[in-house]
Amino acid sequence: MKFLLAACAALTMSSAQTIRCSYAAADSALVLDPEATFWKDAPMVAFEHDSLGKGTGLKPTEVRVRWSKQFLYVLFVGRYDVLYLKPNPVTDRDTVPLWDWDVAELFIGSDFANIQRYKEFEVSPQGEWVDLDVRKDLKEFDWKWNSGFEPSARIDREAKVWYGGMKIPWASLDSREIKAGNEYRVNFYRIEGAAPGRKFLAWQPTKSASYHVPEEFGRMVLVR
Repeated sequence: MKFLLAACAALTMSSAQTIRCSYAAADSALVLDPEATFWKDAPMVAFEHDSLGKGTGLKPTEVRVRWSKQFLYVLFVGRYDVLYLKPNPVTDRDTVPLWDWDVAELFIGSDFANIQRYKEFEVSPQGEWVDLDVRKDLKEFDWKWNSGFEPSARIDREAKVWYGGMKIPWASLDSREIKAGNEYRVNFYRIEGAAPGRKFLAWQPTKSASYHVPEEFGRMVLVR
């Protein structure tokens, strides 16, 4: 019941297309436990629909966000039916194409004058990762770009849930002073399963099979 109430509240938040990102006065190591002190009162959204806005039948994916002067912290909580994982995972460098397997994704942009410019971050249940500098207006997806972000993940196979964390330096995202009131264009995604039954979840439906529709992104605002 507690989970259902939280999920319903989160879905209401997501319909407003804005998530509030709460302040952390001190930086922290990535914590992959939504009940931990660092995350317990962090704003959360949840979604179970796909990029077209259709229900997937999956349990809601949860996303929590916090910020400090140095980093953006993101935690994904994904309840799964069957994991679809890449054999022989590599975690010391980019895995391309990571999106062919189960993965959680953040798209984020700070440039409101050119919304076709944004960053893409992915983490898998095995801790594989990729970061991309997307310049959609130039049809460029630079996977050699290095944000310096820290990914982390763990799988609770008994509970059938996996956790994916991201600790992203603001220096890779925004040239402005990082302060309360800053807004960003964001979307959260999750891919689950193997073809032909793969599910492509999206916080804000893009109204397309593609995730790369920045016109449909939601917003994130930094708050104290």
